Amino acid sequence: MIHPNLAAIVAPDDGSAATATAVLFYACAAMSATGAIGVVLSRNIVRTAVWLLFTLMGLAGLYFLLNSEFLAAVQLVVYAGGTLILIIFGVMLTSKSPFSRFEPKMVEIVIALSVVLLIFGSLVMAITHVAWPVSSAPPDSIYPMNALGQALLGDYLVPFELSSVLLLMVLIGAAYLAKGRRAESSEVAGEAAAAASRRARQWS
Repeated sequence: MIHPNLAAIVAPDDGSAATATAVLFYACAAMSATGAIGVVLSRNIVRTAVWLLFTLMGLAGLYFLLNSEFLAAVQLVVYAGGTLILIIFGVMLTSKSPFSRFEPKMVEIVIALSVVLLIFGSLVMAITHVAWPVSSAPPDSIYPMNALGQALLGDYLVPFELSSVLLLMVLIGAAYLAKGRRAESSEVAGEAAAAASRRARQWS
């Protein structure tokens, strides 16, 4: 049994096979799937982050279609706009070459494929065999936006601010590590230049 809200999006009851909602659903699903495949197949870490951006944007679109505007906004602001940019900055600051390539071993590939197949099978079983509850109430009455905002910036203000401080500390740590590596590389370059200068003087 497919989730009723998802079934209403994919196959609407008004008789029109190609509605705007169905087209948007398939477009967002294709974007998410293509981005996820790109994340797995890409061996360049910067390109992997770009593919991840498309995946997160597609998921945000699916949340919008399911009338979950709050989750869609969190997906865009926190993940696509915050965490992903933090990952890119951290990689480019700490790595000697931000365009370094991944070279996975065969054992790692087999383990990853096994985990993927297990999770995929579990999701298919859950989607097709679980009797999802149906609610006729609008989403705003179940999860009102004003109550969510009050809880996020009122009752849970301290954990919310602590998470932002944690991300800031990660960025500062990445900048500190990058500064140390640059100092080491500049010292090595200076020693190499001095050695080359001594050899030039000897030959002259």
